[in-house]
Amino acid sequence: MVKFILTLLITTSFGLFAIQTEFYKSPKTGIINERGTTIQSRFNPPAGYYRKKADTNSFATYLRNIPLKPIGSKVKYYNGAVKAEEVYDAVVNMDLENKDLQQCADAIMRLRAEYFYSHKQYDKITFNFTNGFKANYSEWIKGKRIVVSGNYVSWKQSAEPANTYKMFRNYMDIVMAYAGTLSLSKSLKHKSIQNMTIGDVFIQGGSPGHAEIVVDIAENTKGEKVFLLAQGYMPAQDTQILKNPNNAELSPWYSISLSDPQLTTPQWSFTADELMGWE
Repeated sequence: MVKFILTLLITTSFGLFAIQTEFYKSPKTGIINERGTTIQSRFNPPAGYYRKKADTNSFATYLRNIPLKPIGSKVKYYNGAVKAEEVYDAVVNMDLENKDLQQCADAIMRLRAEYFYSHKQYDKITFNFTNGFKANYSEWIKGKRIVVSGNYVSWKQSAEPANTYKMFRNYMDIVMAYAGTLSLSKSLKHKSIQNMTIGDVFIQGGSPGHAEIVVDIAENTKGEKVFLLAQGYMPAQDTQILKNPNNAELSPWYSISLSDPQLTTPQWSFTADELMGWE
């Protein structure tokens, strides 16, 4: 699916950017708890690492408690087809509409928006379109709707003020159609890997570009961190917790350092300086 890019339309073969790697099955090391129903309960930290407590109402706590589908569940595309590449160890239990919209950056924006919606912080639900238009959910609930005409975007009062979950999802559909990795990367700020926190994003803005979100972190007594990554992908598909293709003993946890700044994930590769956080 080609997204509606307001400033430039570029069609590209996504497969040319994919990282081809050998995938490992996670070993029976005690990391995966098959009875776990959330990220926090499904994945134990590796030996010698522990989770630091997060504030109850934080984005970190929200991500750690994202519900997962039962162990062994398959990632499905928006059209119901099963993803052939088993690059994941878990599937996030989040509904997926029959629309080719919820791709990589979209999945991250939805997680962020769902968090704020669940805490009724509606004024914090805001994303920029690729052309720079600021789409605030606070305007949407006033009954305003977004009108796109070529590269010009505006608000128009065309509905009664209301705030239902269905309306929120309709708003997110518009966001996912006109925003992506390029616009999201411009909305985030660069972070050092030493200061990585849950909710940070490894991102390459572009067409297509790619983005993955840090959904959990554990540390050891030396302050060294390991982390879990989630991704959406093209075409639109279930959000998934990724395997670590380079370290079967650590998988699905990852590590990165200044001395080893390359981050290779099953379908993409990043570097340490591509870590970004929310404003």
